[in-house]
Amino acid sequence: MKIIYNKILPFGRRYYAINLFGILFAKGPCDKVMLNHERIHTAQMKELGYIFFYIIYILEWLVRLFQKRNSFRAYRSISFEQEAYDNENNLSYLSHRHKYNFLDYWRRKC
Repeated sequence: MKIIYNKILPFGRRYYAINLFGILFAKGPCDKVMLNHERIHTAQMKELGYIFFYIIYILEWLVRLFQKRNSFRAYRSISFEQEAYDNENNLSYLSHRHKYNFLDYWRRKC
């Protein structure tokens, strides 16, 4: 995974890194857990196709924003994020992850 360190992306103080099309933009050094989190997102993107991933991500965030009435809680409720956060500490997760596993998280919310 290519990492670009910068002071601009991601926007906002709450966010430290953002994965755009498999390239990680970070405000500083990244530990193994953060890199694993972002690699999980890259696997999700590859499964859906990058553009379709972002379309679904934004649509789900909008639905969660309507439900939660808080942008950060909406972000944490996105199925892609839940899979990544739940498994970021398991550094071998990607070696045994089932394709489209984020759908299990999405189904729990419906």
